[in-house]
Amino acid sequence: MIKEWMRVLGGKVRTSRLFLLGAAYAALIAVMVVRLYRLQIIQGESYLKDYIQKTEKNVSIQATRGNIFDVNGKLLAYNRLAYAVTIQDNGDYKKAADRNLMYYRLIQILNRHGETVTGRLEIALDENGEYCFTAESREAKRRFLRDLYGLRRVEDLTDENGKYPADISAEDLIQNREKYYGLNKLRDADGNAITLTPMERLELINIRYTMGLTAYQRYEKTIVANDVKEPTRAEILENRALLLGVDCVQTTERVYNDAIPFSSIIGYVGRVQEDQLETLKSTHDDYSPNDTVGRTGIEEYMEQELHGIKGSRVIYVDNVGHIMEVKSETPPVAGNDVYLSIDRDLQVGIYHLLEKHLAGVLASKLVNQDNPNTERTDSTARLIPIKDAYYQLIGNNILSIRHMQSGAATENEKRIAEKLAAYTASSEENMRAELMNPDAKNISELPDDQRAFMYFLYNLLASDEVGILRKDEIPVTESYYTRWKADSISLRELLYSGIRDGWVDASKLDTGKKYAGEDELYAQLVTDAMEQLKESPSFGKLICQYMIRGNIVGGKELCLALYDQGILEHDAEEERMLATSGEEYAYRFFVRQVSEIKLTPAQLALDPCTAGCVVTDIHTGKVRALVSYPGYDNNRLTNTMDVAYYNRLLADQSLPLYNNATQARKAPGSTFKPITALAGLEEHVIGINDTVNCTGLYDAITPPMRCWIYPGSHGEETMVTGIRNSCNFFFAEIAHRLATDAKGEYDPKLGMERIRKYAEMFGLGKKSGIELMENEPMISDASPEQSAIGQGTHSFANVQLSRYVTTLANRGTVFDLSILDRVTNWEGTPIRSYEPKVDATIHIQKENWDTVQRGMREVVEFGSPSKLFKDLEVNIAGKTGTAQESKSRANHAFFISFGPYENPQVAVTVNIPYGYTSTNAASISKDVYRLCFGYTSLDYILKTGAQRASNVNIID
Repeated sequence: MIKEWMRVLGGKVRTSRLFLLGAAYAALIAVMVVRLYRLQIIQGESYLKDYIQKTEKNVSIQATRGNIFDVNGKLLAYNRLAYAVTIQDNGDYKKAADRNLMYYRLIQILNRHGETVTGRLEIALDENGEYCFTAESREAKRRFLRDLYGLRRVEDLTDENGKYPADISAEDLIQNREKYYGLNKLRDADGNAITLTPMERLELINIRYTMGLTAYQRYEKTIVANDVKEPTRAEILENRALLLGVDCVQTTERVYNDAIPFSSIIGYVGRVQEDQLETLKSTHDDYSPNDTVGRTGIEEYMEQELHGIKGSRVIYVDNVGHIMEVKSETPPVAGNDVYLSIDRDLQVGIYHLLEKHLAGVLASKLVNQDNPNTERTDSTARLIPIKDAYYQLIGNNILSIRHMQSGAATENEKRIAEKLAAYTASSEENMRAELMNPDAKNISELPDDQRAFMYFLYNLLASDEVGILRKDEIPVTESYYTRWKADSISLRELLYSGIRDGWVDASKLDTGKKYAGEDELYAQLVTDAMEQLKESPSFGKLICQYMIRGNIVGGKELCLALYDQGILEHDAEEERMLATSGEEYAYRFFVRQVSEIKLTPAQLALDPCTAGCVVTDIHTGKVRALVSYPGYDNNRLTNTMDVAYYNRLLADQSLPLYNNATQARKAPGSTFKPITALAGLEEHVIGINDTVNCTGLYDAITPPMRCWIYPGSHGEETMVTGIRNSCNFFFAEIAHRLATDAKGEYDPKLGMERIRKYAEMFGLGKKSGIELMENEPMISDASPEQSAIGQGTHSFANVQLSRYVTTLANRGTVFDLSILDRVTNWEGTPIRSYEPKVDATIHIQKENWDTVQRGMREVVEFGSPSKLFKDLEVNIAGKTGTAQESKSRANHAFFISFGPYENPQVAVTVNIPYGYTSTNAASISKDVYRLCFGYTSLDYILKTGAQRASNVNIID
């Protein structure tokens, strides 16, 4: 029965379609099981290996950068362990909105702890709270825009109407990226819209842009904050569940000791720039776009030694970038250590000496008068009106007008801000009324402030930034332009002429009409011009200048503002005295702050505010000190650049980023005369004991040259006394003889060729060899008589004069100057030493060396500087020099020297742009020798205030 039933059922099943389908499925399943068994059990290891090979990645490991030491092993630059915040895109956030919210949570934590977001975005907020580009050049900005738009070539950038505009403003670009990244739709976890501050917007875009640059390398971590504090690290780790992919990793930060005195030598490091990367990769192919490299100074010059050798880590990652396994690791090799020839104590001491002496000069020149100088005032005797100094508190950004206008302003600041607002409104209204007046006055008829404002407006409209006036198309021979230069026309009439003649760019004036008449164009021009004025920070400063000149804002208000804004430490008694006393007390107070260096020459940026000093070992050409004042804090530019600080440095009128020892070129003045002396002796146009009768006026040329003693005279001068007295007549005569050929005919070209020959012999025809940025020297091509006394078109940097006087002191060995001593590896094993490099040897007769050096000794011993040097413990030889660049500014001051005279060891050169008189340079040199030879100490220098300006009158 059962069998029969099974037989019938089996027959039906076998003939059923479902049976056939089931059988087919069973067969497929069987095949699949066998196949999976084969893939996973039998061949699984082989297939896994093949898969992993396809996702093997090589990740570089940064090497520790080498240290920098002074010649005695004192540490100048090193690496400090720190923590950095990183983000790795692990694919945890599928939606951009969720990822943006995570980034927002992260920057909230960073901002709570005062951290700075770092990244590759070359946009920042300026001191006025406005977005600005931070690219160092136009080409650098274009490369940044290329990367930001995701283009392959800079040439693919378009105009303002294209898809990828190159001339887009920073504000517009931020708005563009805010939408592109979806940050304008940012919401919190509850769905509430989040309103971003300008800084938060910038930080989020910075992170998104920087992350995007490595989107194809998800296994790489992106640093978004460096050197974070421990509380920051703790809060980030506590919130890891809300910050997926965020981590705090150990890294190193570059740190500089004695940052400001050494900034012009050491420089700083930063993320490699594209053009620099190409150069580095040509010598070392392991450099990458995210590397930190030397950007300036020795950090840049010795990059290959300091950088080290990267290590590597071989990892396996899955298809979304997760690290699956570390296969192998090669450790990095630390960079080499670099030892400079610079003596740290000497460098720091001289920096402070320069500052103290400059402060002393400033304090002696400040007077409580409005117009102490006239057209006849000698450049060495010029004085500084105290109101000019008061203005510099605003003009050089010591005081912040923005702070005075903020809610945090004190009552004193509010009063200043109210006066500023009222005077600005009144001035703008007066300008508008004058511009719109058909009977507008000539420029010469306007009050001083209105005249200055009209000039400013014209220059603003003609600037590249505004460009409404096409300055290259202005017909300078037209009567209206010559009248403009003579102040005998109104700005209104000039601009109407520009509209008629086409050099006012009508295309930039939106009148709302297709065709507009000249009156409509002019009205629109005035409207646009006044709007441009309102947006110009420089105009705001010009307003402040005339408020101070007009006694609308007084010195006591500005001095009190120094306390209000924390520039000076609070002093209740001084603040009370300022508040209750008059302007005379404010003047005395201000001078005292300068004397005590509570307000520095660099801050005030008055003449003089800069100086340079070079101390060289005359037997090796090794530089023991190379000082540029003012310096800057390179700790704020390295690692994560403090963009606001960098922008302040760029705007600083004392030019702290400019090396006054290697880049500031000036005419050498009388410091050139020893070369002329040797040229005359060696070319046999004058003998050691020959005399020249100085009558005070050298009339062998036209126009005649005056000796500095004119209308007096020196009388008979020998070579030694000519150098001692710095007699212009004497050296003009030598030059004239050098320019006289064998036939007795005067040939200025011959004279210049001979002067050039000897200048080049002393190394003045090319750079000094120093391993820093240096400007090319310039030997004069003007008249031989002027060139012989250091005028003409001579132009040399301090370091080039140092090379020359080093050669003079060692009697003929021209070294390439150097600030490098040796290199060791990180364990201290010597790798190389930098031996003295001789560029040339000069062969000059011994008696001629003796004569010129004796003349330089007598400058110090018996010449006009003798009173200054009479108590110097070291016998030195030297030569003073002054050079006039402008009758409205002070002379440049120089002093070159070597010592001890009997057995020279070092050469000292000091330059003070706009330093009034070489007395000031000589005074600094005197203190430098005392420091060099142990007659004063660094501790003593640091404890003293401004050095009183010497009353010794040096004439050269």
